[in-house]
Amino acid sequence: MATEVDGPLKRVLVPILLPEKCYDQIFIQWDLLHVPCLKILLSKGLGLGIVAGSLLVKLPQVFKILGAKSAEGLSLQSVMLELMALTGTMVYSITNNFPFSSWGEALFLMLQTVTVAFLVLHYRGQTVKGVAFLACSALVLLVLLSPLTPQAVVTLLQASNMPAVVVGRVGAGNKGEDVGKGDWLLQAATNYRNGHTGQLSAITVFLLFGGSLARIFTSIQETGDPLMAGTFVVSSLCNGLIAAQLLFYWNAKAPHKKKKEQ
Repeated sequence: MATEVDGPLKRVLVPILLPEKCYDQIFIQWDLLHVPCLKILLSKGLGLGIVAGSLLVKLPQVFKILGAKSAEGLSLQSVMLELMALTGTMVYSITNNFPFSSWGEALFLMLQTVTVAFLVLHYRGQTVKGVAFLACSALVLLVLLSPLTPQAVVTLLQASNMPAVVVGRVGAGNKGEDVGKGDWLLQAATNYRNGHTGQLSAITVFLLFGGSLARIFTSIQETGDPLMAGTFVVSSLCNGLIAAQLLFYWNAKAPHKKKKEQ
């Protein structure tokens, strides 16, 4: 009976959440307080949860822009910086063979950020530029993942994430863009100048903040890479700043300028 239950359970947990030796330690020897294995289980569970959650993180932002037919409050410069940070993390992780659970959200957030960038351009009346931007983004990603790009360049791109994340996050709010992994200072400066957070989505902001906090632990546990962990420490601080601004400006509303134009 135990063997019948053990089979399906083992197939679910190994190797997705636990290495086989940890499965044996916890479920065969019943060592339920084995700290190293529990840390692996927690890290893998958090990592996969973050990856799954990332599928929806920016969708509220996308729907908010589509519903308003406006990208007011979102800075294109900020979105581009965020996109650079996400791309750097994904390429760095793939080239270093890190587990998908330690970086997978970068892939899904990147796709959603590209969508936000296109919408910003579209609602500024620059749809052709938006289409060109999509094509260029795909081309750049292919080049970065190809053997043509030296590992030193990939590492430099990841290292540049920290300043990109800080500068971008705080200033994005000036002209009307989205908050993600790399646009904090720009977004924060914009929010302060405007006196409101525009079309920023509270769900998106708080999910990003929680995810970046959890990623500090999972990066240390799964990759042991100080560059990855350091990026998420900075990311957490910046996302926390944007979350605090969103709460501070909760009841502030953007002025309705476009009705007169119509």
